[in-house]
Amino acid sequence: MDKKVGEQELIAAITTPNALGEDARRDISAALNLLLADVFAMYLKTKNFHWHLSGPHFRDYHLMLDEQGDELYAMTDVIAERVRKVGGRTLTSIGSIARNQRVLDNDAPFVQAADMLAELCEDNKNLAQRLREAHGVCDEYGDVAGASLLENWIDEAERRTWFLFEASRRGDGTGH
Repeated sequence: MDKKVGEQELIAAITTPNALGEDARRDISAALNLLLADVFAMYLKTKNFHWHLSGPHFRDYHLMLDEQGDELYAMTDVIAERVRKVGGRTLTSIGSIARNQRVLDNDAPFVQAADMLAELCEDNKNLAQRLREAHGVCDEYGDVAGASLLENWIDEAERRTWFLFEASRRGDGTGH
């Protein structure tokens, strides 16, 4: 048996049947896999900043980033399972995350807390936009279940953006 045919048969054997169609499977899976890579990258970046925070607001920022990291991590399995439900294949490795992520890594040995918050604020703002784009793909194919999940994640990304924005604002000497 031709190796290529064998691989196609194996992939077909694990392709979950659904009523969305081949184009929907391909396009929704592609959009969700890009999001999955971004969310994994943002999770690790958020935890990196959480682990390396320093400064007078350490405790508050540390706890906030821990909570935000938990939110991001909770999305990963749901996104991957949605890809499988529509008949697609998910990312398979750290390498596939790295090849697909659109979130920039930050490997700097030291980042000021305010810069961490600003960077994550921008990342979450961009993620909300990318979630909206994926929602459009789900809408195009009538994937109401996928669209519903994305709506909740858009709200969570906007909440994270809001909190990061407010936490990073420079107040006057009274904290206002």
